[in-house]
Amino acid sequence: MEKGRVKLSIMGISFSQVQAGAYALIFSEENGIRRLPIVIGTPEAQSIAIVMEGITPPRPLSHDLMCSIFKELNIKLKEVVIYKFEEGAFFSELLLEHKDKEYKIDSRTSDAVALAIRTNSPIYTTEEIMQNMAIIFDEQATSAQDDSSGDDIEINNEEELSSLRLDALKHRLRDAVNEENYELATRLRDEINRRENRS
Repeated sequence: MEKGRVKLSIMGISFSQVQAGAYALIFSEENGIRRLPIVIGTPEAQSIAIVMEGITPPRPLSHDLMCSIFKELNIKLKEVVIYKFEEGAFFSELLLEHKDKEYKIDSRTSDAVALAIRTNSPIYTTEEIMQNMAIIFDEQATSAQDDSSGDDIEINNEEELSSLRLDALKHRLRDAVNEENYELATRLRDEINRRENRS
């Protein structure tokens, strides 16, 4: 594997309690403790989940159809690369091989993952994305905290989130990760990144 690339595994899909019709697709790095949550829509989440759960739909879904086309035309999906995060969106590309030629095709990350999981193709991202967007999950950490500063409030909207101090946000991020509440952790991570980038 090239230097600066990180191989990912799909951990699972978490329902978003804040954004209606959205889910968080959770990746883990191979042989590491970082987690990368990516928000996806309901159809894409369902398309990925049915493969994870071993369900065969009565008729092919769009991603099944694409894989059937790949198979019939002898096209191999060599890998998926999540290569950029910009303006709130992750960018991915498919690396296809056909008749000894390689093709890079731009794709939504959710579609790329839905194809990768059907073809057992590896998924990679960059070390830069992991450093900026991943959440460190320490299984030895405990959610018990000695801080009784009153910052352990329930975060219901972005206005409440923006009112918290930076140290309180990091405190809540640790709690959210320990509780495996990746959707909240994603929102906290984004707010922390916004503030640290301003300074």
